[in-house]
Amino acid sequence: MAAHPSLQTIPPDVVSLPDHERRARGHLDDNAWAYFSGGAADEITLRSNRSAWDALTLWPRVLQRTAGGHTRVPLLGRTLAHPVLLAPVAFQRMAHPDGELAMAYAAAALGAGVVLSTQSSVPLQTVARAVLADAGRGPLWFQLYLQHDRGFTQALVQQAEEAGYEALVLTVDAPTSGARDAERRAGFRLPPGVEPVNLAGLQPPAATPLRAGQSALFDGLLHHAPTWDDVEWLRSITRLPVLLKGVLHPADARQAVRAGAAGLIVSNHGGRTLDTAPATATALPRVVQAVHGAVPVLVDGGIRRGTDVLKAMALGASAVLVGRPAVYGLAHAGAAGVAHVLRLLRDELEIAMALTGCATLADASPALLGGDLASAADEANP
Repeated sequence: MAAHPSLQTIPPDVVSLPDHERRARGHLDDNAWAYFSGGAADEITLRSNRSAWDALTLWPRVLQRTAGGHTRVPLLGRTLAHPVLLAPVAFQRMAHPDGELAMAYAAAALGAGVVLSTQSSVPLQTVARAVLADAGRGPLWFQLYLQHDRGFTQALVQQAEEAGYEALVLTVDAPTSGARDAERRAGFRLPPGVEPVNLAGLQPPAATPLRAGQSALFDGLLHHAPTWDDVEWLRSITRLPVLLKGVLHPADARQAVRAGAAGLIVSNHGGRTLDTAPATATALPRVVQAVHGAVPVLVDGGIRRGTDVLKAMALGASAVLVGRPAVYGLAHAGAAGVAHVLRLLRDELEIAMALTGCATLADASPALLGGDLASAADEANP
């Protein structure tokens, strides 16, 4: 792994995020492609994440004063240059030798936030040291999977705090993996030299003897699955704000606020866990309505255009996260590819704002979506 990400050029025919995906396919083998691009089961949710943003219509206002506008947004006590963060994605060195380090450098250069995965293939300390001193960087957060060993989890949280991470993002929607057919067909395995380095030393849980008729899932694995009690415990051992990632149901959103969550990320794990779960664009206004502004609500899943970002903000999001597009940029062009993905999204967002009469993202009201969708969003943003 390079100490500094290698510089690569962007081919002139790459002018959109779908172009990055097309290029990435030629650089990723079937094993890595299945992992990064595949979804659960029939991939209905994976597809609906994208189609739901497409189905939303922007209703432009004309002759508005937008000169001097900007994309800045407030989030957890900071002012972000724009509302795009990089979502946590595991094992990024499968996509490029520089992996998470290249991702972090690119994000810092473009003022984007980074959420580093527990299953990063680069140590959390290495990533933090690379970008913390950059005055123009966005937020640096650490995504957490609660481990069966509370002592190990607590030590991991302490490492993140000491390294300078500014928030914890607890993933709550994956007590078990989804039925990922693409990975099974590819016989997915981690390639040599790629591993979850932040989990080094974690011992597997003691095997649970199963009696006849018992389930390896319900009578084994799920005994270690986190619950709301674990959210309370996590908050008790850290000074960092805790966001919950993977909330779709309004009742869970309300309970998360009661549990002291500092923010929510509306996510269906990129369509990788429960197939036929709702698209995030569908769930977002319901979650926003449920929390009534008590905490910021972010969203990921299927965002591929600046118009998608603007639609998310109109539905009440505080910011968005992108995962696969950044990996695709990384795969074929390293840090430069990730930076180009972020630049495209910001440029397209500015264009969409100008063409809809929004000088700032505070102007992205539910009325921007028009029709019945605007009425639903109005309820989410009283």
